[in-house]
Amino acid sequence: MADIVQFKHVYFGYGDTPVLEDADFSIGRGDFVSIIGPNGGGKTTLARLMLGLLKPRSGAVSVFSESPASARERIGYVPQYAKFDELFPITVMDVVLMGRLKKLAGFYSREDKVKAMAALGETGMESFCKKPFSGLSGGQRQRVLIARALAGGPDLLLMDEPTSYMDSAAEIKLKDLLVQLHERITIVIITHDLGFVSKSINKIVCVNVSVKLHDSRRVTPEMISGLYGAPVEIVDHETNRCACAEEETNG
Repeated sequence: MADIVQFKHVYFGYGDTPVLEDADFSIGRGDFVSIIGPNGGGKTTLARLMLGLLKPRSGAVSVFSESPASARERIGYVPQYAKFDELFPITVMDVVLMGRLKKLAGFYSREDKVKAMAALGETGMESFCKKPFSGLSGGQRQRVLIARALAGGPDLLLMDEPTSYMDSAAEIKLKDLLVQLHERITIVIITHDLGFVSKSINKIVCVNVSVKLHDSRRVTPEMISGLYGAPVEIVDHETNRCACAEEETNG
């Protein structure tokens, strides 16, 4: 399996404060990866390095064997959900078409609109295309933002805290959607929500200044507790059972 993201002994920090130390791992084509760790541990910094928005102080980051900035158009990025002006008059289709925007100005082509509608269909939001974005629920807005990322035809989908402002029912729908998308796209999810670490994920990157990549089948409750510095349970939102404990018991 070819590596599409590579971190080679990457160090990043602000002033004398280290944020990431010796990050050395790779993500292969077709992987489904979850990046987990405590708040302030460096998860979002990893994402910004992948996108080329930050440059390491030392070491190297490559995406599709290119610099992250050069490969950015091949990455569909879904940022952490943020509040916006509810009175801003923008429709669902307007939001998704932003994923087709290659320049700061210009008109959308017929192909752009077809691709945007196809992305909405893939996320189950096609019937909402003319609805105001402000009128959607948190889960619906997140699916629209995923459609925006998909509209550009990415080879890698990078999501930062995708379950923010979602209830458990919306999380289950999102998990099902990502399983479907994973059939053709490499997916990386940055999350603090350990219950969203599904059985479909094959690699887990544990980040708390240091960075460790693990096969998801080998992650134990003790490893997670050590990462967070306190006892932590990983509860599957679908079954309300401790997913790690169950996985460990089953070998």
